[in-house]
Amino acid sequence: MSGRPVKRSLTLQGHRTSVSLEDEFWRAFREIAQEQGKPINVLAAEIDVARDPETGLASAIRVFVLNWFRNPD
Repeated sequence: MSGRPVKRSLTLQGHRTSVSLEDEFWRAFREIAQEQGKPINVLAAEIDVARDPETGLASAIRVFVLNWFRNPD
């Protein structure tokens, strides 16, 4: 387990943005996108639109991943 966030770029609504997540979260996020049949940028954009404006995108992605695996239905 790395524990250190890794910064990667995503494209949201035509704009590049950087998100820092631990490797474990990046892998889980990619797995979810693949399972849903969506590009990771599309899934990230959906999370971005749905999140509270006071919550950072990285935090919103972590919570999304956690909830996905906690509630697999």
